[in-house]
Amino acid sequence: MKWLIIFTTILLDQLSKRFAVLYLKELERIPVIEGFFHLRYLENRGAAFGLLQDRQLFFLVITTVIVGWIFWFLIKNPKMNRLLVISLSLISGGAIGNFIDRLFFGYVVDFFDFLVWPVFNIADIAIVIGQVLLIYFIIKDKPINEGM
Repeated sequence: MKWLIIFTTILLDQLSKRFAVLYLKELERIPVIEGFFHLRYLENRGAAFGLLQDRQLFFLVITTVIVGWIFWFLIKNPKMNRLLVISLSLISGGAIGNFIDRLFFGYVVDFFDFLVWPVFNIADIAIVIGQVLLIYFIIKDKPINEGM
């Protein structure tokens, strides 16, 4: 299950970003719901909210360390709680999706624009959902392994 979630997240993220490059790059924006939600091509050379602009090597190293640790943890705990597996898999898939952009282009392609929030992508959505699930898991103080 974990590898399927990771692979699907990466695939959806990369396909949607290729769509954005092909169809949105030359346009300023496409209103989906005028004044509320638009599709807009953006090259983000920083992190969330545009922080740490042009620190691509830093992001590549940090992502490698975090995803490496998550993979190690997922492999080391084969009977892990399902919620934790889903959470860590979404975080990993999203992180790898943005990692691919940084590695090959030097920036992350973003395209969902709600006008009152920074522009984001499917990888960002996966990371945020994964983090929310992880916080819920921690707050509920659930055991890491199903059998515990």
